[in-house]
Amino acid sequence: MATMFAPAPPPDTSRDGADLARFGYQPVLHRKLGRYASFAAGFSFVSILTTIFQFFGFGYSFGGAAFFWTWPIVFAGQFLVALNFAELAARYPISGCIYQWSRRLGGELVGWFAGWMMVIAQIVTAAAAAIALQVVLPSIWSGFQLVGDDTALTSSAGATNAVLLGSILLAVTTIVNVLGIDLMSRINSIGVTVEIVGVLAIIALFFTHTERGPGVVLDTDQAVPGSYWAAFLVSGLMAAYVMVGFDSAGELSEETKNPRRVAPRTILTALAVSALGGGLLLLGALMAAPSLSDGSLGTGGLAYVLTAKLNSPAGTVLLCCVAVAITVCTLAIQTAGSRLMFSMARDGRLPFARQLAAVHPRFGTPVLPSVIIGALGIGLLVLNLGNAAIFATLASVCIVTLYLAYLLVTVPLLVRRIKGTPADESSEAALFSLGRLGIPVNVLAVLWGIAMAVNLAWPRAAVYTPNGGGWWMLWAAPLFVVLVIATGVVVHWFIARTPNSTESPVSATPSA
Repeated sequence: MATMFAPAPPPDTSRDGADLARFGYQPVLHRKLGRYASFAAGFSFVSILTTIFQFFGFGYSFGGAAFFWTWPIVFAGQFLVALNFAELAARYPISGCIYQWSRRLGGELVGWFAGWMMVIAQIVTAAAAAIALQVVLPSIWSGFQLVGDDTALTSSAGATNAVLLGSILLAVTTIVNVLGIDLMSRINSIGVTVEIVGVLAIIALFFTHTERGPGVVLDTDQAVPGSYWAAFLVSGLMAAYVMVGFDSAGELSEETKNPRRVAPRTILTALAVSALGGGLLLLGALMAAPSLSDGSLGTGGLAYVLTAKLNSPAGTVLLCCVAVAITVCTLAIQTAGSRLMFSMARDGRLPFARQLAAVHPRFGTPVLPSVIIGALGIGLLVLNLGNAAIFATLASVCIVTLYLAYLLVTVPLLVRRIKGTPADESSEAALFSLGRLGIPVNVLAVLWGIAMAVNLAWPRAAVYTPNGGGWWMLWAAPLFVVLVIATGVVVHWFIARTPNSTESPVSATPSA
């Protein structure tokens, strides 16, 4: 049975609970998220303040000011993916959505690997988000620089300090996740509100203190020497890293009220609002930067522009908003990952499934998955202690793995569309449908996902070994993908041979 590992909760007589039961699952998570909390889950995972502050300097140092155009390009591609996800969110309102969608579209094996790759990506993403504190906290107070004097994330001292700050943050988010979705959603919603206010304030600051006009986005003078298009593709790593995780509303479907209606809209809204705010933030920073050529914009990024324009208590407050955004971003990623791990374990698809699928009777949370994700994230940071390329390495490997997990949803969905996808048994699945646009949108989403996975995994010395290093660092992304797949094969074989690993009702007869 699909629910064989979950403890028996009080009967859920709600409409949403009955809807979940129709898929063969007993409601055990606390359904407390409304529309704004659902939106906040996706928005905080994307977290434009976190990732743009972390990666603006990286993008600019490769592509110059014209790297701005990678932003609308990546948004257009990711919005195609989001449209497909929104349709699936209306059809399958189940936690662990990437795994659940993929297995119903492509079968048990495809679904398992989609879930496996996604949960690995979320662990790495949580670690990568947590180290972004290094970009902000030392600028707020020098006392946050616990190791050395160089605060740059690309320096050995800065990278080491980032590991310490990130580990502390992951420990805090783990505790919050264990204590319940109610506390998590309150902190996350407050944090997202602070982040939105901070984004609007920073945009207003930049646009009222400009040094040059919007034509700056055509400037390629500061790009790395050589082919500009090659540099442009590398600079797109920043936008690719930011615009992921919009599917988090689907990950929390079993804790969302009326998820068939709410999740599809919040998936699209989270991505669209993030794209608009982030685009204005990039444009404003390029227009307001004191200099485009002295190297400060490439090394200091947005923090350099902000402190240069508002080196006052008000500027410190805005930097604090960024720190809040980083905190709720890490929290949201860990929450989404724990729900995915819980969903797979509930079906008996992970080792120690009974323990991983256990839900705390009081807090209503899968405690062990939250603890494991936090511990593995900290362990991953410690392994990279002193690595000056840590931010680029972690970002690249997690993005590639995440894009591949997305492809394991969009490709089987396209196959089903071409064959003629049978209608879902619930009329509510039509709450969001692409209709006749389904196939062309799906085809473009697949092509986009493949192109981005190749671009992100391509070994480039300037990205993976900026200060020199072994061949294994240069090939970190493809090697990591191979390692994840190989490990997944072993884990899946082990699960298949485990007597307690049984087929769930939905895995035997996947429906679309």
